[in-house]
Amino acid sequence: MKLLIVIIALALVSCSGKPESSSVEADPFALPSKNSQEAGWWRESMETLHERMEWWREARFGMFVHWGVYSGLGSQWQGQILRTGYSEHIQRRLQIPISVYREEVAGTFNPIHFNADEWILLAKEAGMKYFIITSKHHDGFAMWPSIVSDFNIADATPFQRDPMMELRDAAKKHDIKFGFYYSHAFDWGEESGPGNDWDYQNPGGDKTRYDMGDWWNFEEFEWFIPKARQYVDQKAIPQLLELIVRYDPDILWFDTPHKLPPSENFRILKAVREASPRVVINGRLIRDWGDYINTADKPAEIAPQDGDWEAIPTTNESYGWNPFDTTHKPVSHFIELLTKSVARGGNLLMNVGPMGDGQIDPKDIEILKGIGKWWQSNGKSIRGCGRTPLQVQTWGESTRKDYTIYLHVFKWPEDGNLVVGGLLSDVKKAYLLSDKNRNALNVKRISQVDLSIEVPLTAPDPINSVIVLELDGDPIGDLARLLQPVYDEEILHVFDAELIGEGLRFGPGKSNDDHILGFSSQRQSIRWATRLNETTLYDVEISYDAEAEENGTAFEVAFGSKSLKGSVNAGKSQKDYLGRIEIDPDDFIISITPLMTTEKEIMRPRSLTLRTVRSSGGIDN
Repeated sequence: MKLLIVIIALALVSCSGKPESSSVEADPFALPSKNSQEAGWWRESMETLHERMEWWREARFGMFVHWGVYSGLGSQWQGQILRTGYSEHIQRRLQIPISVYREEVAGTFNPIHFNADEWILLAKEAGMKYFIITSKHHDGFAMWPSIVSDFNIADATPFQRDPMMELRDAAKKHDIKFGFYYSHAFDWGEESGPGNDWDYQNPGGDKTRYDMGDWWNFEEFEWFIPKARQYVDQKAIPQLLELIVRYDPDILWFDTPHKLPPSENFRILKAVREASPRVVINGRLIRDWGDYINTADKPAEIAPQDGDWEAIPTTNESYGWNPFDTTHKPVSHFIELLTKSVARGGNLLMNVGPMGDGQIDPKDIEILKGIGKWWQSNGKSIRGCGRTPLQVQTWGESTRKDYTIYLHVFKWPEDGNLVVGGLLSDVKKAYLLSDKNRNALNVKRISQVDLSIEVPLTAPDPINSVIVLELDGDPIGDLARLLQPVYDEEILHVFDAELIGEGLRFGPGKSNDDHILGFSSQRQSIRWATRLNETTLYDVEISYDAEAEENGTAFEVAFGSKSLKGSVNAGKSQKDYLGRIEIDPDDFIISITPLMTTEKEIMRPRSLTLRTVRSSGGIDN
């Protein structure tokens, strides 16, 4: 069997691993046009995109696992502790020499408590339908008995098993789709691989100004282009073909494409696609050439995305196991993020980092079991669902499947009356998803665009209670967001806004950069289309990030014809009270606009918070 894999992999490399065009040879960093003859195979592959993506779109929720020999270090090395950052990067961050890493890190890796069945069942019981594990991370170590490199789990560790095969078999047993993360462009264990600039003079490491990529554009690194191509031909492509032949994965997940010339990424994509027409390929091999796109790492908020996309949060702030990072998010964070992702047409691939001995960290198990408890009653509102036609609601989000809308209520109404804003379609029946008897809830239309539902005074679930709305046709939503002052506050996040004007763009979406970038001109604005059904008095607060040089720059927050003005105070996650404003019932635009044009940003807005001002008798109006 091993000989057969070798023969097939080498044959595939000989067919797919060499550039076909002299133009690519002459210009080592150029991508061909998608309409070119060179990309004909890619256009042909996209004809079957929907067929291979069908299971992925249905799944909506998956498990990402970062596990390797670095896990055995537990984010510490020779007395040095990495409390923050990615623990799987420990070799590069502490510049551990290759020879030492091979002998003292890989050479002692022995995960005797690893149990593939337990891992897969944890994922399945949490509601996850696909499972992706790091077959090779940036350290270059193969977590399977690779025939391409002896830096692998069989030849370099005391652990004489194939955990990748055990996981694949367990995934098949439990009806979970299975695939691999493979670091194709970063390899600290190879002289010809980009990234190791402490053992070699290679580009792409933390010590160089080329860390963000494009090293091939600099004359001083022209010598490395043939070595990088050698790496692709002799390791990256052969190992990927080996994974395909040996394990027949459902999905391959790539990363850090900026560490290789685009033409090399193109050759890798071509080799993989020709070897497996059915395998799903993520978007971090070549941007806009994959089957779907990924958000930035560790998203906390979701920017608008078209087409198929995937968010990749992790339980704390490290993808690999870091026992010193205690920033684990609560179960509610992931349930709400999962709901937001599906509501916006995407998937959630949630990461855990197992320990070096093969066990899952108890903190991660607690999170997974918490999600699983919610999933038991409410998973139907996620699996197979997609983009909602409704605007964000004051109380939560919604997802859709065919003629059904699922209301995900994060803030349960205290008065037993849930108002759904902007649903123009008629409701045939409403009921709690957790109610096995599907007892009907009373629904009445309170306006042409809004309806109310009588709900129990106590929420069925403390995190996210789901109400099912069965409609008599395709759901139709209104474009304006209904503000509901009955709740204490309304948070308008900039990722749910419309950006007006050139230069504005969404930040990556992590907890420290879920803001708007490029906000510097009076011709720009951040806008929310909103409605209000009753006169309401609000206290208004703005949250933003700003540098010291932005101190004092002026901006305006408008509510239709009324407005409040503010000036910037430098700070991270700065929160400024802007004042009190009374708004009458109407449709209106809420907007944030600079009052001056500057060369630099005036600030990086995050959100507006509207707090309802109440008197002893209720809402002031």
